[in-house]
Order: sequence, then C-alpha cells, then structure tokens
Amino acid sequence: MMEWTILFILCAAYILDLIIGDPRWLPHPVIGMGKLINLVEKKIRRQVVKPEQLKKAGILLPVVVVGSALLITWALLKGLAMIHPWLALGAEIVLIATTIATKGLKDAGMEVYNHLKHGDLLAARQALGMIVGRDTAHLDEPEVVRGTVETVAENIVDAIVSPLFYALIGGAPLAMAYRAVNTLDSMVGYKNEKYINLGWASARLDDLANYIPARLTALLLVISSWILRMDYKKSVQTIRHDARLHPSPNSGYPESAVAGALGIRLGGENVYHGVVSFRAYMGEHTRPMNKEDIRLTIKLMLSASLLFLLLSALIIWSLGGAIWS
Repeated sequence: MMEWTILFILCAAYILDLIIGDPRWLPHPVIGMGKLINLVEKKIRRQVVKPEQLKKAGILLPVVVVGSALLITWALLKGLAMIHPWLALGAEIVLIATTIATKGLKDAGMEVYNHLKHGDLLAARQALGMIVGRDTAHLDEPEVVRGTVETVAENIVDAIVSPLFYALIGGAPLAMAYRAVNTLDSMVGYKNEKYINLGWASARLDDLANYIPARLTALLLVISSWILRMDYKKSVQTIRHDARLHPSPNSGYPESAVAGALGIRLGGENVYHGVVSFRAYMGEHTRPMNKEDIRLTIKLMLSASLLFLLLSALIIWSLGGAIWS
C-alpha cells in the first residue's frame, strides 16, 4: 500500500542516517549546492553594483538554487523509476538520508561530552569550536556545556525535523529543496555589509520554511520531556515566556523547550571574533550547568525525532497515502 511505502522510506532514511551519517567518502548534495550558490553569487555581483538592485537580485539566489535542487532530484527519481521502481525507492531513501543529520548532531555533542568526562577542557573547547561560530578558546566548563546544549537544541529543527517534515509532504525533492534553503541561509543569510542586500531573501525563506517545524519540535520536546521524566511543565512555561526573546523567530522554540525541561538557563554573553554579543536568557538559573546536560539534550533530540516518525505514521494512516499522490 502506498501509505506504508511512504512510512518505510521515511523510517529507512532516518535509520540510514543514524547508522552511517555523512561519510566523507560519499559525495554530499550540500557540496554541490554550495558550489552552485557561489557560482550564482559571482554572476549576480558581476552584473549588479547598486545596493537597491542587489536586493532585488537577492531573490534570484533562492529561485535558482532551491528550484534546481527540487527539479534535479525530481528528474533523477523519475529517470530511475523508468529503469526500475526499486532503483527509485533506494535513491529516495538515500537522498532523504543526506538531508538529515541525526548522527552528526549526536556525535558532535557526545564528542564534547566525552572530552569533559575525561577532564580535557581544552579538547572540549576545540570540539565545540567546530560546531559553533562563537569564540571558545577561553570558555569554562559550564559555558562549553551551554554552547553545546544550545547548538544541539537549535539544530533539532533544521537537521532533523524540518527535512523529515518536508520529506513527508513531498518526498526527496521537497526535502532536498529544504536543504538548499538551509544551505543558502548558512552561506549568505547574514546581516553584515556583504550580505545584507544579497542574502535577505534567502534568510527570510529559511525563517518561513522552519516556522511550522520549529513549533512542532517544541511540542515534541515537551512530550519527550514527559516521557523521559524531565520537567515538561517547566518546558511549556519556558516556551511561552522565553521563545519569542530569541533573535531568530524559530530557534527560541527548541532552545527554550530544552532549557525548561532540564531546569537550566541558556543564553547570555557570547564572543564572536572578539566582539561581545548578548543573547536573551531562556529558562531559570536553578542550578549550574554540567556535562550531563549535553547527554540529556541528546536524549531529548532522539526522542523528539522518533516521536516525529510516529506522528508521520499517524498522519499517513489517517490520509490513506494521499500525501505524495
């Protein structure tokens, strides 16, 4: 039945990513997306000089990059299906798996945790520096923990729930289109002098794409905190009170959900290239953060992702497989 095929593809893609992640020997679609983004950006900057024109041209980036990701993936699957349906099925699973980063996020968090567990603060700082933009060279252990928890919590949305959400709606083509949106935001979605005009459309599209998944993730984290016997009531309260304080319209939801569930306070001062930046607090400072908060955040992440698959099964069953038809 069609509905069970959809569920099988989603679960198989999730498990494949959880097992092998993103091996370096396997070409990753994001690399191709990055090259296309650089190519389109160079062509735009050669043709456009004035800021107001550059802002209009900024719309071209997501149109070309996201459209290409969608159409190329769709054409590839159609071509493989003409050869044999099983080829298309296998490719769909692999392609969706490349849009997910459950293993990568878990491994990155656990690397910091294991260094702290063995008392190697220097290595923990270096491991954190590989996954965050802030300066980590002088952070103490609680601040290293905070950076890791914030990163894992925030990326539950764009590394797991959002790609699965779009795969549920439109299979690998839409999941790959989402990954293109996210890649655009990470490369050009900055409010600095270089990208304030060219990258605004990419940044806004990423905010829009993550709007529903971010709030759904917060709900899944609340349910996960109840399952894992954490403070789910405080998680709800923190989301209501603090989620909107985050500079991102979406990142505050998973971060505040995790902060409330663990009974810790996230946010505060971060240093970027020597410049101090303050981010609004989320949660209450009921106790000092410690390395176990990293492990607990990863447990929440895994639980929330499995709950999304369960929710997908319920949606597919209720719609009778009408999602991709």
